[in-house]
Amino acid sequence: MIDLHSHVLPGLDDGSRTLDDALLLCEAAAQDGITTLAATPHVRHDYPTTPEQMEAALAALREAGPPVEVVPGGELDLEELGRPKEELRRFGLGGRPDLLLVETPYVGWPLDLAERVFRLRVQGFRVVLAHPERNPDVQARPELLEPLVADGTFVQLTAASVDGRLGPAARRCSQTLLDRELAHLVASDAHGPSIRAVGLRAAVREVGEELGRWLTEAVPRALLDGAEPPPRPVVRARRRRWFRR
Repeated sequence: MIDLHSHVLPGLDDGSRTLDDALLLCEAAAQDGITTLAATPHVRHDYPTTPEQMEAALAALREAGPPVEVVPGGELDLEELGRPKEELRRFGLGGRPDLLLVETPYVGWPLDLAERVFRLRVQGFRVVLAHPERNPDVQARPELLEPLVADGTFVQLTAASVDGRLGPAARRCSQTLLDRELAHLVASDAHGPSIRAVGLRAAVREVGEELGRWLTEAVPRALLDGAEPPPRPVVRARRRRWFRR
């Protein structure tokens, strides 16, 4: 599996504190069946990560010999999208300079979100929107994502939302977004081996093997390759069992 959202780099944000912590997270990821892990530290006012800091921490972690392939990235706050284009490209998800991971606010829904994403697309970026299922506005009105997805935005769900570890509201919203075909990949957003732990395998079990492989293997691989994802598998029977729970 491929995990395109984690806070594994040590000392940059609220994720791994030390290199040892980062290696433990990588080990947990490997045990979960992950082969590629994107290191995506927060890039926002409380964690003003620079490309140089991200690149140096990534080099140190790689030098320590983690049991998974660790690739670069950044989780960009909406207010950071005005950074120079070349700086944004250095935060490219998985090392792709044309792919950005953008953080959904935890509270409120910016009325100009679609416009901000459109401006990124004009600059040549593709956008992955991180964990919108945890936003109360999206939980109440999942259709807020429809224009973004129609315009080419990819939606990433958190594994702990899908399997219920982040509570019933996030779980129900994840189910709704999957049912409406408004979600494209699942990632851990792991901050440590036990704090918002990896758990991609549990999310795959929750949604079923076929859809789970699409969410954790096929779509992430296509994004890393700069390709269009393969068609979403049809899993109507699985969804009916899911909603009867």
